[in-house]
Amino acid sequence: MSETVNNCVIPTDRHLDVEEHVWAKVDDGTVTIGMTDVAQSLAKRFLHAHLKGAGTAVEKGDSVATVESSKYVGPVKTPVGGEVVEANEAVDDDAEMINMDPYGEGWIVKVEPDNLEADLESTVEGEAAVEAYREVIENHDQLEECEHLEGSTLAD
Repeated sequence: MSETVNNCVIPTDRHLDVEEHVWAKVDDGTVTIGMTDVAQSLAKRFLHAHLKGAGTAVEKGDSVATVESSKYVGPVKTPVGGEVVEANEAVDDDAEMINMDPYGEGWIVKVEPDNLEADLESTVEGEAAVEAYREVIENHDQLEECEHLEGSTLAD
């Protein structure tokens, strides 16, 4: 489930950290974390991704990966603390998967959370997430609308 704002797909079925452009989806005791459509659009085509491995302890706000594109090099910050239980090896091998399917096969890591409810208090979901991103997109000087690579699951 999602809505579109200026060609940016905003999922309404996940928790979003709008400031860090990451999403979290709670699934049976683990939290899957990935980057938003806005993040992939701002960064452009990802070239490399280096993910933290299973067994790595992380606190909310820690980096669970470093991604690199021609426009951006930086961390993917987790909205929840806990232990990384799985890293997406496919993204580690081909970072462009984040561009091609950011809400599906392009997920970054799965975390077994320590304090899920408290950590998710700073995220937004549903219509609140759409409105938060609407404001970000309208006030961002480098993003008039999201762009998708040919073949992306988000492309028209």
